[in-house]
Parts: sequence; structure tokens; C-alpha cells
Amino acid sequence: MAVVAGLLTGGAGAAQAEPVRVAEFVADCQLSHRLPDDPIVLPNLAGASHLHDFFGNNSTNARSTLQSLAGATGNCDPLIDISSYWVPTLFKDNVPVPPRFMTFYYLGEGVNRPQDIRSYPLGLKVVAGNAKATGHHDSIARWSCLHAGQVNPSKDFVECPPNTMLETYLDFPQCWNGRDLDSPNHAGHLAYPVAGGCPSAHPVPVPKLRMVLRYPVTGPTGGLRLSSGPGYTMHGDFFNVWPAAELDRRVRNCLNVVIKCNAAGVPG
Repeated sequence: MAVVAGLLTGGAGAAQAEPVRVAEFVADCQLSHRLPDDPIVLPNLAGASHLHDFFGNNSTNARSTLQSLAGATGNCDPLIDISSYWVPTLFKDNVPVPPRFMTFYYLGEGVNRPQDIRSYPLGLKVVAGNAKATGHHDSIARWSCLHAGQVNPSKDFVECPPNTMLETYLDFPQCWNGRDLDSPNHAGHLAYPVAGGCPSAHPVPVPKLRMVLRYPVTGPTGGLRLSSGPGYTMHGDFFNVWPAAELDRRVRNCLNVVIKCNAAGVPG
């Protein structure tokens, strides 16, 4: 997600533009397993959910708790991130389509004072998006095509040309109320910033989590659906199991000082 400014070319004596600084660290996680479970929305109810693709923590199921996840392993790069991430399964003609690339960005953008960003508390649960959306108006889904700038993004599936991929971006809220690890609707304890600031009821800025998934799908959108419904029902779940000291280090050394870091949490 880095953006680097080009050179100013305004004539003789033109100065070189300063690079646009970014605040970022990432976790590249693989598809771990697929289950009709959701330990945030439907805890302890195995098989009660629509089908989900799970990434990161290898143990996630309907009965997962912070304790069970913390005692398991994951498949992210870095391996120290054993958090659990999940999204509804994508189908093409009723056949599940696993994403080919999955990156989870932790960003410092969206707030005016990145130096104030704090780590998520261990055990935080949150859902972004609306699995019960009835149209574009109540959806935050974003679908586009990799390297296909001529295709306008949409809240529903888009037709991607050959040699591209269908991709979805999902941004999580980044203002926390400072108290709760969850809420009845699994979203109300966090909020999105307004004009670069956090609302008074959610005063604590935390990293902006952005899920980016790319699917090997091109061509007409007929036959595409999510396990939750149309493309505008895209949503994502996050259960934070980052070791607290490691997450603190990345927030401090990457986001607070506006540096682009790699999966190891170092500049690069």
C-alpha cells in the first residue's frame, strides 16, 4: 500500500519531491482451513455459521477462546502472529475458490496523530462489514481487479480482464472505546475516525487493519457468490492473539514514527 511521490519536473531548479511516508507493518497469512463456524458471532455453536475461510491460527473453530488460540500455532509470516482472521468463502459455480494471496496490513493512516496509536488489547474481537447487507447502501465491501485500473471498484463483484485477479479490500475500524474486548454486535466497541480524529466515545486510536485477498477469478461475475450472499455481504473477523510485547514493538517502531516495515517489523 506504499505510495511514493515522483520527481517534480517543473523546470530548471525544480526540487525533488519528498517521498510520501507510510506507517505500516504486515502479516502474510495462508489459508489454514474452512469451517461453517464463527467463534465471535456464534461461539460454541459448531456448524451453525455460513462457511468461512480461516487464516493464521491453525486451531480456530466455534469453541475457540483466547486461551485455546494462544496455545496453538499459526501459518503467518511472521510466525509470531497467531491471531485468527476469517472471511466468508467465495464460490464460483458452487465450487469454493481459495484466495491465492492474503495480506493483512496494519496501517497508521486515517488518523492525524499516528504517534498516539496504541496496540490492540490481547483478545480483542471485531467484525468489519455486514454479512446481512441487503445492498450497496449498508455495505463497506470493496471489490476490484489487480493491475486493472480501467475497472472501477465496486461494493459487489466486478468483471476482471484476463491476466488479472479479483481482489477485495476490507478496512477495520481504528478507534477503540478503551474498555471492551467485544460488544453485542461485535463492532460497537470500535468506530471509524472522523476527519482524522477518533470520536469521543471511542478515543483510543489503534492500527487500521486492512485485509487484502486476491482470488484467481476473471471474466463474467455470473456464478460468483459468497457463503454469506452477494459480494456486498463481504465481511471479515479478527481475533487478536499477537503477543503483546511484539505488537507494542511494531506499533512503536513502525506506526508511531511513520515507517513502512516488513513482515519482520523492521523498515523495508
